Amino acid sequence: MSEAAVNTAEALLTLNNIEVVYDEVILVLRGVSLEVPKGEIVTLLGPNGAGKSTTLKAISGLLGTEDGKVTRGNIHYMGEDIANNAPEQIVRRGIFQVMEGRRIIGDMTVHENLRLGAYTRKDREVNSDIEMVYHYFPRLKERTGLAGYLSGGEQQMLAIGRSLMARPQMILLDEPSMGLSPLLVKEVFNIIKTINREQGITMLLVEQNANVALKHATYGYVMESGKIVLDGTREELLNNEDIKQFYLGGGEERRSFKNLKSYKRRKRWM
Repeated sequence: MSEAAVNTAEALLTLNNIEVVYDEVILVLRGVSLEVPKGEIVTLLGPNGAGKSTTLKAISGLLGTEDGKVTRGNIHYMGEDIANNAPEQIVRRGIFQVMEGRRIIGDMTVHENLRLGAYTRKDREVNSDIEMVYHYFPRLKERTGLAGYLSGGEQQMLAIGRSLMARPQMILLDEPSMGLSPLLVKEVFNIIKTINREQGITMLLVEQNANVALKHATYGYVMESGKIVLDGTREELLNNEDIKQFYLGGGEERRSFKNLKSYKRRKRWM
């Protein structure tokens, strides 16, 4: 980890050398360590199969739904180890994951989906929070039918709005730009940035679109084959020749991926 990384004492979330195993035999994460400071947006970049989504599921407690488990290391949130806690316990503690593919309930209305996001709450301020969601996503207030008829962008807005209904301290976002037009990607990410600024919600963002992710995040980590191979501030990563070459579509002496093995990239970065 670079010298620019936050100190553990300043981090809301810290992963320390975690390993994740599926079906008791398949090692997916191989000693992942990272820190997410309170109130910041941190992004996790890397190719498909690198372990990014598995990292989010390890944090949110969803590994058990796929016969996965954290077998080594710890996950500290607000100073307490939450590794392998049940998902509902983690939601109650203030972490909510927006899953890849949105996972909204198509045969429920927008209003019903939003109320579902507040299922762990016992207070009576749910309706006022729904109005807060409509403030950020006014398009949703106009949609009174079933959520399954929403466009892809509107479904993504609903998924993020549903996460706000849990009143989280931290949101985990898994590929929020997937399947969206460039215009909608810009709109969704601008709202994510606004929510972060106005609500103070910490965000850990997994995103294939490195350009968009680094534009909005303050710090980033790059994963390959279940390991963190590079990390740095937004500026450090944007100016890194390897990042330009492999993720941003630029850089000096651009090469083809065809004859390049991933271990060669890790060796260069490390």
